[in-house]
Amino acid sequence: MSTPLFLVEALPTADTMTLDGPEGHHASSVQRLRVGEGLLLADGRGGTATAVVAAVGRGTLDLRIIARGYADADVPRLVVVQGIAKGDRGELAVQAMTEVGVDEIVPWAASRSVTQWRGDRGVRAREKWVATAREATKQARRPWLPVVAGAPDESTATVARRIAGAGAAFVLHEEAQERLTAVDLPDTGEIVLVVGPEGGIAPGELTAFTEAGARPVRLGPSVLRTSTAGVVALTVLVTRLARW
Repeated sequence: MSTPLFLVEALPTADTMTLDGPEGHHASSVQRLRVGEGLLLADGRGGTATAVVAAVGRGTLDLRIIARGYADADVPRLVVVQGIAKGDRGELAVQAMTEVGVDEIVPWAASRSVTQWRGDRGVRAREKWVATAREATKQARRPWLPVVAGAPDESTATVARRIAGAGAAFVLHEEAQERLTAVDLPDTGEIVLVVGPEGGIAPGELTAFTEAGARPVRLGPSVLRTSTAGVVALTVLVTRLARW
């Protein structure tokens, strides 16, 4: 069994700490860690600590810190603009993209999105994406927690501005001639990848993105679901960037 990772707001500066709250409950009552077993702590911002369980309480663990570390953020940053999908497909995409290595996920209110995030519903939906990214980060034992963009959903105009400031930007499109496996990638800045919703990207949206500097690309001969397209594209990028 691999060493489990738990996310904390701040890493301890002392040689001991008590892990409580939801993470302490999960560690002691769900994973049932025992005295002498090891675990990893991460602050989601690159900082890590290796710890050993010194005592088990009700929903808490007393830990002894034995090592500390820090992982630099990957460069270039990988940002996926994900068209909002119906049902749980968006959460499935967030989960898998986090495990693969996405750095930021931007929920996009595409014109052809079947589901629209409005008001409290949008806030709750975004919170689900945040929670999904958090759990997937722990599963993958990543020291960096991906950012989910602050607004419940971003407009096409906002996405276009993000594209204009990127080191490179690509729009997955089934009619594109270029392949993501062959385009040039920058060494710094951000790589922005746009994934459309179930109904695809509307012509006006594609025009707005290409005018902002994005290049339409395709992955292969198959048309993928919105919940898998971003995952496959990220796999291509992390492989080409020698992260995998």
